[in-house]
Amino acid sequence: MSWTSTMSSGYSSLEEDSEEYFFTARTSLFKKPSVKPTNLKDVEKGKELRTHLTYEDIRQKVEQYNTKSRDHFKMTLNTNGMYTGFIKVQLDLRRPITVKGGGAGGVKGQEAFYLPRGSINTLHISSTNTVRQVIEALLRKFTVADNPAKFALFKRFSREDQVYTCKLSEEEHPLFLRLVAGPSTDTLSFVLKEQQTGEVMWDAFSIPELQNFLRILEKEEQDQICSITRRYNAYREKLEEVMRATGGPG
Repeated sequence: MSWTSTMSSGYSSLEEDSEEYFFTARTSLFKKPSVKPTNLKDVEKGKELRTHLTYEDIRQKVEQYNTKSRDHFKMTLNTNGMYTGFIKVQLDLRRPITVKGGGAGGVKGQEAFYLPRGSINTLHISSTNTVRQVIEALLRKFTVADNPAKFALFKRFSREDQVYTCKLSEEEHPLFLRLVAGPSTDTLSFVLKEQQTGEVMWDAFSIPELQNFLRILEKEEQDQICSITRRYNAYREKLEEVMRATGGPG
C-alpha cells in the first residue's frame, strides 16, 4: 500500500517530510454514533459477485471506472486479474488516539491526541487488501499504538435520497466496493471510526491501554465537574446580583 494524506486544501505525499496537526477537544468516550449495522446479506452478495466476475468483467469495469474518474486516481488491471487503485478514507475519530514516540508532531514516548475530524487520507491498495489491512495501514501511517480492534471501517452511501452508514466486515475488500460503485464519493465513501462501545473486545487490550482509557475517563469526568460548577456559580452570581438590586438579602 502507498499513501497520500489530505486535508481540505489538497494533497501531499507521505514520502515527503510534512508536519502533522493534532487538536485537543473534549468528547465522550462512550458516545455512540448512529450507524446502520452490517448487513450480512450485502456481505455475502458482494462475495458472490466478486467470485463470479471473470477477467473480462473486471477489465470492463476498470475501463468504465477510469472513464468516469475526473482525477488522476485511476485503476490498473494486472494480467493475473488483480487490480490496484485508490480509495479515500475520512477520519471521524471522537476519542483520542495514542501516538508512539518518534512519530508525527515530534511526540516522545506515548501521548494521547485528538486527530482532526474530517481529514481525508488517500490509499493506494490492491483488490486483495481487506478492511482489516486498510485499518492497520491507517494506524501505521499515524504511528498509532492503539489496538486495531478499537477501530472499524464504514461505508457511507446514498439510497433513495437517504444517506446510510454501514460497518464493513474485516474480510471485505474496499477496492472491489469502490470499483462496483464507481469513482464518485457521493455514491460511496469510506470512514474510519471507533468501534461502538458494546462491540469493543476489551480483553484484547493490554493493561497500559486499559489504564489509558481510565485516565481519559477521569479527565472527562473532571472536565464535566468543572463545567457544571462554573455554570451554577454563574447562576448563583446572577441571582445574588438581582437580589442586591431589589434590596433583598444577599
